[in-house]
Amino acid sequence: MTGRSRWWLLSAIAALVMTAATVYGVGEWRRYQSLQAAPSSVDVATGPSLSGPRVIFRNTAVGDDYGRVAAVPLDDPGAPRAVSDLECDRVDATPERTVCLRTVRGVVTTFEATVYGADGTQESSWPLPGIPSRTRLSESSRLVATTAFVTGHSYVAVGFSTETVVTDTVAGTSANIQEFEFTVDGRRVTSPDRNMWGVTFAADDNTFFATAASGGQTWLVEGDLAARTLVAIKQGAECPSLSPDGSRLAYKKDLDPGADARWAIAVLDLATGVEVVLPGEQSIDDQAEWLDDGTVLYGLPRIDAVGDNDIWAVAADGSSDPVVFIERAMSPAVVREG
Repeated sequence: MTGRSRWWLLSAIAALVMTAATVYGVGEWRRYQSLQAAPSSVDVATGPSLSGPRVIFRNTAVGDDYGRVAAVPLDDPGAPRAVSDLECDRVDATPERTVCLRTVRGVVTTFEATVYGADGTQESSWPLPGIPSRTRLSESSRLVATTAFVTGHSYVAVGFSTETVVTDTVAGTSANIQEFEFTVDGRRVTSPDRNMWGVTFAADDNTFFATAASGGQTWLVEGDLAARTLVAIKQGAECPSLSPDGSRLAYKKDLDPGADARWAIAVLDLATGVEVVLPGEQSIDDQAEWLDDGTVLYGLPRIDAVGDNDIWAVAADGSSDPVVFIERAMSPAVVREG
């Protein structure tokens, strides 16, 4: 291929990317406006922002507050929700910090991650390479993990690619975990189709768990930030979430690995290796959150309402069926203190 041909090819690719971004941005903006136009379908609290033990989430009830970060008391999830001015696609929080992944809608849509302090003051912000997917704060609030789609809109899309970065908010450094050494059964995986996403942190601010994929297979991996390594510990587990006591991982498990994926939440005991698949009828595409050591939360889209979701709760030992925990909400983050 000549230099001129390469130039024209790159120009054509750039034009296609720009067109796709424009179409996506316009479509998302119109859908977003329509969801904000209707009256709110939930009770909203008035007064100061909620503090104390609480569940923070993205409000998906139609109306002016659609897409904003909201909160309910930890011991009363059905109470009227306190809604902030912060708009996020994905959110996580600790008593000290909140991380927000958002879509900046416009003629050309962009994406960003922003970290806020306990008083709501913005501490830092940086661009994301694509559509926000997952985010987690470490227990200390020092580390922030972000996953964004570089190509494709979901994990079920053919040829999707993600970028997962761990940012140290104290040191001001970041690491793309796709660049870490990845091994399966002692064998290094170096193929260019490697993909990593869905981080959850251990309490030591060094160990983490995530998903790694290559060659059509996925693994639950244990990561070491200092050593820059990823070691596969189980096949077929995605989007892990570590329990508050650090003893178990909840993750997505495909119960039907054929053409039509059927995702359920499973819980792995790290000491015994025993896995329990939790009950539920609907396929789940979410990174779970632990309400406490005995209960797992996750989001599910409403079948009858595009863009609307509910947060469900299920016993971590599989002893009971899931129930709706918070209506018209997604991306739960449990703040147990503050």
